[in-house]
Order: sequence, then C-alpha cells, then structure tokens
Amino acid sequence: MTDLSDQKAAAAAAVNPPASVGPQKMTPSEAFVETLAANGVTDMFGIMGSAFMDPMDIFAPAGIRLIPVVHEQGAGHMADGYARVSGRHGVVIGQNGPGISNCVTAIAAAYWAHTPVVIITPETGTMSMGLGGFQEANQLPMFEEFTKYQGHVTHPARMAEYTGRCFDRAMSEMGPTQLNIPRDYFYGEIKAEIPKPNRLDRGAGGEQSLNDAAELLAKAKFPVIISGGGVVMGEAIDECKALAERLGAPVVNSYLHNDSFPASHPLWCGPLGYQGSKAAMKLIAQADVVVALGSRLGPFGTLPQHGMDYWPKNAKIIQIDADNKMLGLVKKISVGICGDAKAAAKAILARLDGKNLDCDATRDERYATVQAEKAAWEEELTNWTHEKDAYSLDMIEEQKKEPGSYLHPRQVLRELEKAMPEDVMVSTDIGNINSVANSYLRFEKPRSFFAAMSFGNCGYAFPTIIGAKVAAPHRPAVSYAGDGAWGMSLMETMTCVRHNIPVTAVVFHNRQWGAEKKNQVDFYNRRFVAGELDNQSFAEIARAMGAEGITVDKLEDVGPALKKAIAMQMNEGKTTIIEIMCTRELGDPFRRDALSKPVRHLDKYKDYV
Repeated sequence: MTDLSDQKAAAAAAVNPPASVGPQKMTPSEAFVETLAANGVTDMFGIMGSAFMDPMDIFAPAGIRLIPVVHEQGAGHMADGYARVSGRHGVVIGQNGPGISNCVTAIAAAYWAHTPVVIITPETGTMSMGLGGFQEANQLPMFEEFTKYQGHVTHPARMAEYTGRCFDRAMSEMGPTQLNIPRDYFYGEIKAEIPKPNRLDRGAGGEQSLNDAAELLAKAKFPVIISGGGVVMGEAIDECKALAERLGAPVVNSYLHNDSFPASHPLWCGPLGYQGSKAAMKLIAQADVVVALGSRLGPFGTLPQHGMDYWPKNAKIIQIDADNKMLGLVKKISVGICGDAKAAAKAILARLDGKNLDCDATRDERYATVQAEKAAWEEELTNWTHEKDAYSLDMIEEQKKEPGSYLHPRQVLRELEKAMPEDVMVSTDIGNINSVANSYLRFEKPRSFFAAMSFGNCGYAFPTIIGAKVAAPHRPAVSYAGDGAWGMSLMETMTCVRHNIPVTAVVFHNRQWGAEKKNQVDFYNRRFVAGELDNQSFAEIARAMGAEGITVDKLEDVGPALKKAIAMQMNEGKTTIIEIMCTRELGDPFRRDALSKPVRHLDKYKDYV
C-alpha cells in the first residue's frame, strides 16, 4: 500500500538525492544527514539541542523537517504513529541526557507494537565521558531491553555506516533501533560513502511446515483464522481474505489489531482479547484448526473474557510469524511457520488449490453460525447501554443527584462508532473506557488503529495520532483518552496548533483513574486511594492553547460533535478537543487473576480486608 508519506519520501529523494557516489570528502554531520536522506527521511520529531545542532543546521536543504514537540515522550509516540501509518521509519531525536531519557517509555511502547522507530541519541562528548558533566548519562543501557539493535558510533569515519545499519535493522527486525553518537563526532573531516538502504525480501516459510499446514487445513471441520498485526505490517489483507474465503473460515482480529481485516467482510467477526467481541470468542471456541496469521498470540489477546475461557483446548494451531522466537512461545502449536504473512497465506492457498476440503461440506452451516453469532453480539452491544455491576449502578444513581448531565460510556462509544468518517485513523490510550472501546472500533483498511499494545502506557494516544496525521495528512485522525491519560499528553495540543497538524481528540471526562479504581472496587471494598481526579474543563484548556474545545453532556450531541470536529480538521486545519462528560461506572477489569484478596495479620490493619 502506498501512502502520501511514501510519495513524499520519493519526491524528497528525487529533489535531494544523496550527494555521495562512491567515497567522498565530507563532515560526519553531512554523512549523517545524507544517510537520513538516502533512507527517505522527511520528518523527524523531537526538541532541538546543542548536542546535534551541527547536523540540524543542514536538515532543511536535505528535505528534512524537525517537528518540535512539547515533551520528548510525545516525540517518541509521534514517531511510532508516523511509522505505523506510513509503513516506513519514524524518527525521534533529542538532547543528550534528559532529552533522551524522556523517550524511554515511548520506545518501549514502539517495541511491543513492532514499530520501526529509529531513536537518535546524541551523547556526551568523548573527552568528558565519565566525569559527571552536564547532562551526562550512559544512554545505551536505557534502551537495551526495548530495541532490536543498538548502533554506537565508534569513530566519526563510521557515521554513515552505523546510521544506515540502524535504519536497515529497524525494518528487518520490525522494531525500534538506537543510533548513539558522541556529540563531538559530528565534527571534523572524513571520507565516506553513503550506504544504500538494504531491505529484506521475506519468504513464505519452510516447505515442510507449509505442507503440514495445508494438510491440517484440508482435514479441518471448523477452521478459524486470527488476523494479527503481521497481516497489517506485511500488507496481507487480500491474501488473508482469499484464504478465509477458500475455507469459509470466520476471521477474528488479534488483540488491538482491529484494522487487520475489513469489518464489512461477511466473515469478519471482531477482535479477541480484553473487551473484545463475544462473537469472535464463541466462534474460535468451536475451532478444530486455528490459523494464527501474523500473530504472536500474546497473553492479553487469549485470556478469558466476558466470563468465557474461549481459547480452544483441543484445536490444532498453525502459527505464522516472521520472528521465529514467537512460534509456540505463548500457546502450544502444531505447526510453526517462520515467514511473511502475505507470502505464507499465498503459499498455503496454492497448496489447497484443487483439493477437496473436509470443511467444504459444512460451508453453508458454518456461515449461518457465523452470521447468527455476529447478529447476537451486535444486538447485545446495542442493548448494553450501561454497566450493570453493583458499583456502577450505585454511581449512576449518585450522579443523578449531581448538577449537570453525565453520559453512559457504552452509549457514547456506540454513537462515536456510528459517526466515524471513512478512512479514519483512531488511536486509543490505556484505561477503562478506552478498553471498552475495543468492542466498538471497526475499520475497513489497515494502518488505521493504534493502541499502546502490551506496554500499556498512559499518554500514548494523542501524540501517536499526531504522528499518524503527519504521515497521512489526507486522512481524518481521532484519538481516545480518559481524563487521567489525557493529563499526561494534553500539552501536545500546543504542538498541533504551533505546527498546523490538525487532529481530533476525544476525552472521556469521568474524574477517575478508572482501570485501577475497578481493582479497588473488586478487591479492596471500595477503599479508594489516589483514584479520584478533580479536573478543570478540558475544552476550556484547549481553547486557551489555541485549539477548539467542545463539551458534550447530551447523547444526541455526541455524533454531531465528532462530525463537526472532523469537518474543522479536514477543511479548516483545526485541532479540536471533544470533552465528553461521563458517569463513574466501570467496565470489567483488565484481568481478574492480576490481584488476590487481601490478607492482614497485624491488628491495626485487620479491618482492611
């Protein structure tokens, strides 16, 4: 899939081709910037700093824009969103020491999202390392756990070599890489050749494993396909559809990859995992063969949910992943295929061509089952207007006594779903309402949905959608956040206003840290510690920052508010913060086995059980 960001990179390369053909005299700064240009870098996110001021001075003639942010964590998330939409690198840079340490959380999130972010970390100069100088830090250990490769420039003459390798490894390993550069190594005179980008051509997998997979599927009575993040990254939607249609197999999205299969397709059944689709869970529970296409089968996407332990205990599992270390890591598998999702699906389909499959005999019956489960789930969602646990019912009654109107989150999410424009990109933060949103977010094309994945950090959604908008300015961009997570990221509203990056942020204002507070309800007898939030008006704060602000406290205004904000985003270049006043009701917790009932032995704590 070619996006505007790809066209932008190609245009930049044509206008500003790398200057070096063969070894050539240049400065290390020039070698660094030329290698960025050779890799199609047109946008970077960060905050300027003296550590990289010399190369920054020549970004513009190389066709590179440095987008200044409010906080470097936001820059890292923007690079993540940029890469996830464009399918190419996101780049973040900052001042040595605190500017770099501020990025750790964002790079960890990118690591668990398998996003090719390159973080460039200028470092203290070589002549002062170890002396405890200003803004000195050992920057490689900070990112060791969350990068696929760490390149440390060991000599100015190797600047282009290490820079190119970090970009190559980010794409080949599908994850963040770090380029660490002592700040004095930008200066001097070297002879360098700018390396051309090296991109791998991924294969379908081993012949034997592909044959074994086809043999299992030929005998399957009720095959089910899990469409994972690898389907998005590998541009494999069409191949996944073709395999599903040949098998008549329902397709479920892996956790937080709701954009990995088009929701309008009759075989789509919705996402697995936390707050996912009951239809998807009930159907995979019936599977005798599961094809996990481009999925690592992470724990959060296979744990019991909605009171159902739905993972099929006796099914044969065919797992396809480009990273061999993921095969069989979480779930026991029958066949493991180390290969590209697109190529593997195509190869398996070719092996099924012309064969009589056992599942052909039950195609119509299974299709009817799929449609019945989907219809039942849609009806349940429509009728599920509010949470029904004792605490939520108490909160609903309490808030009837308060001034103002407060909306049920599930009704709000349904109205937002109905008002979403075509080709929309949505990012969600971590938290109770955001998790419930998993049931209501449906997409028609890949590279449309971005969540914090397994790292689960607050403050993710808003900067990520900003980066996504930079990569695809022609697409509507919407973020979801609760008021707790919003407090960690709202300052990036100024980035949107300052640099004309229009997006729409939906903030669920329920005045609490909902996900953690739910644990205090379930395990600690409603003893609330540090869970309440007393907020000012986020719409007013948005207006003070130069953005638009809309407060919604009537259900009939939810859809029109989103449509108005999208129109202002696309037609007027306006960023809008939609503040939705919600009740304090709470959905199910992330996982019920995460805590244990408290036990107290000392007398002073005996009542705290």
